[in-house]
Amino acid sequence: MKNLRNILLIISVITVLLFTTACGISQNEPVQTEDFAMGTIIDQKVYGGQAQKASAEVSQKIKDLDALLTISQPGGDVNKLNDNAGKGYVELNSETISILKSARKISDLSSGAALDITVAPLVKAWGIGTEHAQVPAPETIKRLLPLVNYRDVEIDEAANQVRLLKTGEMVDLGGIAKGYAGDAALEIYKKNGVTSAFANLGGNVVVLGNKPDGTPWSVGIQNPRAQNGTIVGVVHVADKAVVTSGDYQRYFTQDGKRYCHILDPHTGYPADSGLMSVTVVTSSSTDADALSKAFVLGLDKGMELVQRYGKADAIFITNDKKIYVTPGLQGNFQLEDETHEYTVVQKG
Repeated sequence: MKNLRNILLIISVITVLLFTTACGISQNEPVQTEDFAMGTIIDQKVYGGQAQKASAEVSQKIKDLDALLTISQPGGDVNKLNDNAGKGYVELNSETISILKSARKISDLSSGAALDITVAPLVKAWGIGTEHAQVPAPETIKRLLPLVNYRDVEIDEAANQVRLLKTGEMVDLGGIAKGYAGDAALEIYKKNGVTSAFANLGGNVVVLGNKPDGTPWSVGIQNPRAQNGTIVGVVHVADKAVVTSGDYQRYFTQDGKRYCHILDPHTGYPADSGLMSVTVVTSSSTDADALSKAFVLGLDKGMELVQRYGKADAIFITNDKKIYVTPGLQGNFQLEDETHEYTVVQKG
């Protein structure tokens, strides 16, 4: 049960849905489902004649991706790659290779300072989010840091093969896999003729089209210092992904210091960037998931990363409870802070 409570804390974005029309309750009722996969709760609300079929296909797809991509799943691609680190190329599923390429693209934007999928040895050493969370000895971190280098993931796309250069290197796709699953869900909805839907993958939200009444979806942003489910603001979107990374999702406290699960790949320690959360809004859920690791960089460098990507907007919440909103979200973000502790700052 303790693990389940930890998992539930991952859910950092609360989707606020208004299913009414000018005449009252919409006659177009959604198909609603709830599943558990990828270590989190998956919620769907899907509209249309093929909604039942589409939602069932999405549920199965996410479970398949879970088996393929999750580091704790024996026999999956991630474990196959990690087990052969330093030994040569292994053949992987084309979807795994697509995710590895997307991760490389975002990693290159910050030279691995924000997202580095080879941080897995350090993630394992810290154990944050498990019952064995601990502060590793400095010599342990020093020993593991040379194993963290996303450039050591070499892809032979023509042969569907990948290798890790050094023995002991490990890949963990936890920072991008849910984002990819969100994009896969959208493709399934579209294939089935669905034009209005959303899926929430434990804080990774994707929305297709507008709501049935023609208005944008309203996605709540978690207050990072309040009870889970308490929002600090709402962003209004259509055909977008809304993905949040924050220090409140998984963490532990030792000797009065808080250690969050988002590690700085360059130091080996949990990020201490002056931020509580980063929410990224863009059309690609995969990229939004990866870009939300701008959390590691802090406000200014995190903003620069989003700008370099060029097709995204973001909401940065700092430790002093200021909310910085990029220009593209002006008019689409509204403060909903019942504590009156937060201040919105428009960021140019």
